[in-house]
Amino acid sequence: MGPSPADLPDLAPLRGRWIVLALLFASTTLNYLDRAILGVLLPVIREEIPIDASVYGYITASFQVAYTAGALLCGWFLDRFGTRIGMAVTVGVWSVAAALHGIVMAPFQFGLWRAVLGLAEAGNFPAATKAASEWFPPKERALAVGTFNAGTTVAAVLGPPALIGLQEVIGWRACFYLVGALGVVWLLMWWRTDTTPPNVTARTSSSPTGMLALVRNRQALGYAIAKFLTDPAWWFLLFWLPLYFKDVRHLELRMVGWALSFVYLTAGLGAVIGGWASGRLMKAGWPRGRARKATMLVTAALMPAAGLGVLVDDPWTSVGLLSLATFAHQAWATTLFTTTTDVFPPEAVGRVAGLGGAFGGLGGVLFSALVPGYLIGRVGYQPLFLSIALFYVVAWGVVHSMMGDLTPVAARHRPA
Repeated sequence: MGPSPADLPDLAPLRGRWIVLALLFASTTLNYLDRAILGVLLPVIREEIPIDASVYGYITASFQVAYTAGALLCGWFLDRFGTRIGMAVTVGVWSVAAALHGIVMAPFQFGLWRAVLGLAEAGNFPAATKAASEWFPPKERALAVGTFNAGTTVAAVLGPPALIGLQEVIGWRACFYLVGALGVVWLLMWWRTDTTPPNVTARTSSSPTGMLALVRNRQALGYAIAKFLTDPAWWFLLFWLPLYFKDVRHLELRMVGWALSFVYLTAGLGAVIGGWASGRLMKAGWPRGRARKATMLVTAALMPAAGLGVLVDDPWTSVGLLSLATFAHQAWATTLFTTTTDVFPPEAVGRVAGLGGAFGGLGGVLFSALVPGYLIGRVGYQPLFLSIALFYVVAWGVVHSMMGDLTPVAARHRPA
């Protein structure tokens, strides 16, 4: 019988884990910068290329569909070839795809390169989560996940005002070339760094490893359903919030950039605080499952209140409430990511995270691309914001009922 994650060697003395974490933080930053740039620059792009809400919905759907397929493919690829090679391939492919957005002349070409981008970008979070399970002991994992997940905030905080300012100087096409080039720089740094912890390949487990076995596993399926319900909220905010501030709140483009920076700054705080909170409860003596689920319950309860940001009249009150929504989501997402490392051993984490990413991508296709693209022009943003905010309460119920106390899979197979 294989060891449970809790029985794996304590890797805390390995100083290299902090270098790896810094690189994962940087890759996550680039990952979200590359996927967010289109939404940020769309008000400028559509002056040259006609893209209305319906067409934009189809473009984002192409990303989401490819992301869904890529999550399954990348999860298998990472567990088969390891984090070092897996990250190098995915970052390399998505960086090229991001740069090629700059040569687009028609909407369907955006759809093509967004699809390639989504296919490769799906590998980042399974890889980063897998690396956290390999390099960090259980009590540090949530903080490690929260730290690299905060990279989404750096992209969202610094990205919008920087990109809006840059496009005025170098044009929107050169902005895509630039973010692609940053990925190449990261790739060189990653390959020059020793990013494989000792003895990882020697670990074995009795956990389910085939995709069919994972789908049949109650805990893996519970994780995936929770991702299906809650990932779309983040995708929706990432893709549509710039247009919401511009078209509904009538903010000037520069003010949109700063509003987005504030919204996503609070998201970064949520990622780090969410990761810290469950670890702190564990250090205080709480069982692992109880600590994780208590943290998630608090964040799930915050989301319906944050959804009221679309009902208030004052635009800056709206910004504040939507900031609370991104804070709560990232605290939730960090803790949910960490549950895969609690339950499954490192050699299966890539596939479990990939399964969750596929379910999350499918939810994103429906609730952050196709449905908004169809409904926003007809009923506005309010019903969508309010509905998605309620999904978290349902998702917490799924985690509680299907993932239980987060007992490691291998541990359940041990003889008494």
